Amino acid sequence: MRTITGAELKTVLHHRMLIERMRQSFRSEIKVPVRHHHTVETYGEQDATLLLMPAWQVNQSIGVKIVTVFPDNGAKDLPAVQGVYLLMDGKTGIPQALLDGQALTKRRTAAASALAATYLARPDSHRLLVVGTGALSPELIEAYTTVLPINHVLVWGRNIEKAKKIVSRFHRPKFKLEATDDLEGAVRGADVISCATLAKDPLIKGEWLQPGQHLDLIGGFTPEMREADDDCIRRARVFVDTREGACKEAGDIVQPLQSGLLTPDDIAGDLYDLTRGERAGRRYYDQITLFKSVGTALEDLCAAQLAVEMVLHNDSIR
Repeated sequence: MRTITGAELKTVLHHRMLIERMRQSFRSEIKVPVRHHHTVETYGEQDATLLLMPAWQVNQSIGVKIVTVFPDNGAKDLPAVQGVYLLMDGKTGIPQALLDGQALTKRRTAAASALAATYLARPDSHRLLVVGTGALSPELIEAYTTVLPINHVLVWGRNIEKAKKIVSRFHRPKFKLEATDDLEGAVRGADVISCATLAKDPLIKGEWLQPGQHLDLIGGFTPEMREADDDCIRRARVFVDTREGACKEAGDIVQPLQSGLLTPDDIAGDLYDLTRGERAGRRYYDQITLFKSVGTALEDLCAAQLAVEMVLHNDSIR
């Protein structure tokens, strides 16, 4: 069984290739049962989360990701999300590869946001704001600059020094890249706002949003977490990655559903609908769009299959 490290994943999973592979995967028949989501108590810190995420494509591959989320890891300078991914042969069940789950999750999560943006963001979007300074932030910058003509990126974090650290990771980028401590001003000036935080209370206010913006919400993966307030939901055309996951787990969707602000029919579509052409994305230039994701095992399986194909191809030509 091949072991694929995070560093190796990054060299073979190019964003453009992964985004297009993911588009095809959402159009295909991949089985994705409801994932197991467990709360794990800790001593003196916030509760952790254990996720078990299986998926399979008949006669091709079976995969499962085991993930933990420890919200307090940031204080220890550790990523909040940790995990591994096991890919098995779909005809025999023989294990094929064990992949770095954290690297896989970062890569596929950013790819899913970028895929959604190809339908929901204005094609001429050139100013990106990334809210959050976690491990996902650099991936989002790379993914968005792959699919949109981004020439100016701002990074905001509660700690400006962490935002500057994200900026410093890019060596001579082909776009202007800066850290900011002015969240409201940055939101008002962006074309695309991508949030990847562990916030429990809304950071983004609907009154800040401008016509034509696209708001991407990634961080809130439990019903108690919010990154955007009700006004954002009220003003935007709302999309999700999967209806089943977002309506059950995402606080930015669950809480408006519970309050009656949002109904299931108000959700314009998910990635299945968008990639299959069953629902239109952005309808007009000045429309505000919102995409909320919680992640799906389909994205993991897609990324793992592509990574293993690329690694085995590279092995064969050495």
